[in-house]
Amino acid sequence: MATSNPTQSASRTLIGFGVVVAMLFGLMALTGTWVPRLGLDLRGGTTITLTARTSDGTSPPRENLEMARTIIQQRVDSLGVGEASVTVQGNDQIEVAAPNVSSDELVALVGTTARLNFRPVIAAQDVTPPVTTPTPSTGDATPSTGDATPSTGDATPSTGETTPTPTSTPQRGPVPALPTEPPAPRTPRPTVPAAEPPSLEERLNYEPTEQDVEDFLAFQCGDEFPDVSDQPLIACNEERTAKYLLGPVVLSGERVTDASAGIPQGQLSWAVSLSFDSQGTQEFSDATAALAAKQSPQNQFAIVLDRQVVSAPSVSERIAGGQASISGGSINETTARSLAATLRYGALPVDLEISSVDTVSPTLGGNQMTAGIVAGIIGLGLVVAYSVIYYRGLSVVVVGSLMAAAVVTYGVIVLLGSAVGFALNLPGIAGVIVAIGVTADSFVIYFERIRDEIREGHSLRHAIQSGWRKARGTIMMADGVQLLAAVVLYFLAIGSVKGFAFTVGVTTAIDLLLVIFFTHPLMTLLGQTKFYGEGRKGSGLDPEHLGVSRESLLGRLAGTRRRTRPGPKPTGGTKHAVGTQEAK
Repeated sequence: MATSNPTQSASRTLIGFGVVVAMLFGLMALTGTWVPRLGLDLRGGTTITLTARTSDGTSPPRENLEMARTIIQQRVDSLGVGEASVTVQGNDQIEVAAPNVSSDELVALVGTTARLNFRPVIAAQDVTPPVTTPTPSTGDATPSTGDATPSTGDATPSTGETTPTPTSTPQRGPVPALPTEPPAPRTPRPTVPAAEPPSLEERLNYEPTEQDVEDFLAFQCGDEFPDVSDQPLIACNEERTAKYLLGPVVLSGERVTDASAGIPQGQLSWAVSLSFDSQGTQEFSDATAALAAKQSPQNQFAIVLDRQVVSAPSVSERIAGGQASISGGSINETTARSLAATLRYGALPVDLEISSVDTVSPTLGGNQMTAGIVAGIIGLGLVVAYSVIYYRGLSVVVVGSLMAAAVVTYGVIVLLGSAVGFALNLPGIAGVIVAIGVTADSFVIYFERIRDEIREGHSLRHAIQSGWRKARGTIMMADGVQLLAAVVLYFLAIGSVKGFAFTVGVTTAIDLLLVIFFTHPLMTLLGQTKFYGEGRKGSGLDPEHLGVSRESLLGRLAGTRRRTRPGPKPTGGTKHAVGTQEAK
């Protein structure tokens, strides 16, 4: 009964392993993902590395890097390309990767400063947000609907007065009526400001043209519209629940010197406090005086970041002194902090220099992937050839384990691509190839322990179990060191080297689980067969291969030691008896 326990345990373990593999591919079927996500060096695209610079040469605060990443991510998403990524690398770098995008287009997009401006609202209209395509979160403030009231920043706290905004009707405020005359020919909109900018009064009193009204009524959130400082702008809020017809810029975001979120003294709700420089103070005072005299929604000003309305508060009185407070409406702790960060870092919060630009064409990426696959097949073939030559029949365990490792690794990489966005790149393929050697090393340690146990006089069944106990610690130690090195490399490396470290770590963990739940149970079951149990020729356990005599090996494999056959029983007693009888 005791000898069958390892066999039963091995069978259950292999069945459990098969169930896990089936579940792995079941998840792939549920997600509808059957191929791994590829990095730009394998499918083609552009990768730009930006390095943050500070005046004193120190690393910028992490908050600044994250805000810059958010703004750049929003810009890259506006290209409409899928699977573009913007990540913070190390303490001072941001990596931008976009597939199938030219380097010039991506450099122009991420190398410019974000545009943060204040524009007067001419008309506003509620729209139905899309339900099929979710808008990616950018970390900016949730736009308000124009119900927050700026107030003076003197010693008297803001009263937090709000201007009610109707929500039951689809249209907010008057929309300029279309003329009844035949429409005039459409003219292309300017893409650059005029040489002589209009005065602040002209910008505040801008009257929309017939073309402005037509474009506003036909505009859909997500459409392109030129963002020119002295021209009108049509834009939507982040949630795409409202669209705005905005006048020319009346105040640049560069005039905001500080913005902070908090609960003003004597109030219970969160607010965003703004500070302006001297020029901004005068411009903001004149603008709010003109807006306060108008009716809703034309008494609102929109805070626009990269063609998106972040907030559109209303004005009830002139705001002088260079201080303002935005409160009421949808302003809460989360939106207040985010809006303050957006106003404070509307322009990129750090100076970024382009350190490197790497462009890979789809053809070159395909060639590199083919070369990586060929290299992996060659490495796999060499390991199999070595195992056949040296271990002979035991190569069945090697091939079976390598096939199981390939199946599990493929499934894990595919699922990681859909779950956490892991993209397999060329260094990652190199990590998979390195894992073949790590897996082969585990086989060598285990097989040699078994062979040593047999040479020492133990049976095959005993050698498999005792050899595993002795090899297990060595295998776990080797894989543990490899896994630790991969983790350290992942956190210290930047760029594509992270893909190598991540893949090495994943494949090393898979090897450790595989040798425990597949290789050892499979070897236990093979040890019960006659071919391996009797040490037949070609099994890898035959006497010629182990360097011992066949008689000695057969006894060890059978679990017994050869004993000398006993001779005939002594007959001295009989002779004595016969002699006695004859004497009588």
